[in-house]
Amino acid sequence: MTTLTPSYKLARMSNFAREVSSQPAIWRQVAALTDKVRDSFPAQGNALCMIGCGTSLFIGQAIASCREQATSAWTDAFPASELPLDRTYDAALAISRSGTTTEVLEAVAAIRQRGVPVYAITAVRSSPLTDLVAHPIVLDFADETAIVQTRFATSALLLALAVFCDWDIEASAKQAEHALRVGAPRGIETAEQFVFLGRGLAAGLANEAALKLRESAGVWSEAYPAMEFRHGPISGTGPWTLVWSLDPIDPLLAEAIRATGATLVSGGGDPIAELVRVHLAADHLAKARGLMPDTPRHLTRSVVLPPAHVSREVSSRRGRPAPASREGARVGRATLRSLSEQRLPVAASVPDSTPDSDLQGGEK
Repeated sequence: MTTLTPSYKLARMSNFAREVSSQPAIWRQVAALTDKVRDSFPAQGNALCMIGCGTSLFIGQAIASCREQATSAWTDAFPASELPLDRTYDAALAISRSGTTTEVLEAVAAIRQRGVPVYAITAVRSSPLTDLVAHPIVLDFADETAIVQTRFATSALLLALAVFCDWDIEASAKQAEHALRVGAPRGIETAEQFVFLGRGLAAGLANEAALKLRESAGVWSEAYPAMEFRHGPISGTGPWTLVWSLDPIDPLLAEAIRATGATLVSGGGDPIAELVRVHLAADHLAKARGLMPDTPRHLTRSVVLPPAHVSREVSSRRGRPAPASREGARVGRATLRSLSEQRLPVAASVPDSTPDSDLQGGEK
C-alpha cells in the first residue's frame, strides 16, 4: 500500500501542488487586507445574491450559508447561468478568478440593468468584470497558474467570511498548516468512488471537494448535504466507496455509512482546512493516474463563449410569479429557524483527531 505524505521536493512539484502548499501564507495576506476592503463589500443587512460558475459557485454557496446564519441577512447563491432575474435583491456579489467567464459577465450586466449594485471578487486587476463593477476586490496575489482553482477560491471565501461573519483567518491558516503536515488520508488510491459530505458552510465545500477530484484526477466523486445522504445516495455505497465528511459527522450517520462497508474519513475541525487535505488527495490521485493537475482534460482557465452561442434567454425567466417581499421572506425564515430549534437534540459528533485513524470503515 502506498503511504501518502504531504512533502514533495519543490523541483518536482506541479504548479497545482505549489499553490496548494502556499495557501496558509496567502490567507495571511488576505487577513491583512480585510479591513482595507470592508467598504467594497455589500452592507451587512442587504439581501444578497452570490453568483459564480464551477468552483466560484460552490464558494458562493459556502459564503451564503455562513452569512445568513451569522447575520440573518437573506443570502442566496446561484449558477450565473441560472440566476432568477425576477427575484429582488439589494446587491449581488460575483466571484470569478479570471473576470472573463461569459455567464458571469452576462449575469452581472443583467443585474445592473435592474439598478442593483454589483460587487466582485477576482484575481485579475484589468478584466471585463472589473470594468463592469464600481468596487472590484482584486486578489492578484492569490492568482494561479494551474487551471484547477485552489488558493484563489479559498482566499475569496475567507475574505468574505471575515467581512460578513468575523471569521478567524489566522486560526484557519494554522489548521491548514497542520493539514499540510498530515497530508491526504492513507489508502485513498484503492477507492473507486468518493462521496463528500458537509453541513452548513461545509455543504458548499463538499461540492467543491467533489469537483476538485473530478477535475484533477477524473475520479468518480459526488457530494451531498450530510443528512441527505441517507435519503437515497447511500444505496449506491459499498466497500469500494470512501465517504469523506468535511466537518464532524453525526454518529448515527457514521454508523450507517460503516454498515455499508464503506471507508469513512471525518474532518474534526475547520472545514476550509479540511478542503486543503482534499487538494492534497487530488494531487496524489492525479499523479497516480498519470494525469497533470495543472492542465486537466477538456478544461481551460475560463469558459469564454463565442458571441453566436451567448444566450441567457432572459424573457423566458419573466413569466414567474413575483416572490414574497423581502420582509416577508425574512419573517418566514425566522419562523423556520425557530421551529428548527425545537427539534429533538442530536447526539454530539465525535471528530477524528488522529491522522492514522482517518480510515474508519472497511479495510483500505
